[in-house]
Amino acid sequence: MPETEPWEYTLYIPNDLRAVTVARRTLRLILTMHGLIRLVDTAELLAAELVSNAVRHTKGPAALRVRWAAGVLRIGAWDADPGPPEPPGEFGLSEGVEEGRGLALVKACADLWGWQPLARHGNRGKFVWCELAAA
Repeated sequence: MPETEPWEYTLYIPNDLRAVTVARRTLRLILTMHGLIRLVDTAELLAAELVSNAVRHTKGPAALRVRWAAGVLRIGAWDADPGPPEPPGEFGLSEGVEEGRGLALVKACADLWGWQPLARHGNRGKFVWCELAAA
């Protein structure tokens, strides 16, 4: 049974494509340890897309943030680029294409998604997030 108490983890990652695998495996471990194994496969896919976008389309560091509260898992990726992400296209139209389907996949698999610009302690960037309900 998943915990009822809220929790949050942040994993800071370098601008390196290997960080996507590190983020996926870390997320799998976090969710397994918190009894949320049924969310692992979808959450891993979503986190991989968000982190991949952060690493591929920016030049600075990034971070994966995972939060559980009130039966909702929020997965987000921060990157140093304050510009908005490319809007997701139609998921079926990108079939067979290696790139450009990340946010379409997030939109299709998550219950909710969005982004917000960030400016904190002199750092700029954006936070792209999605949510999965446990029910």
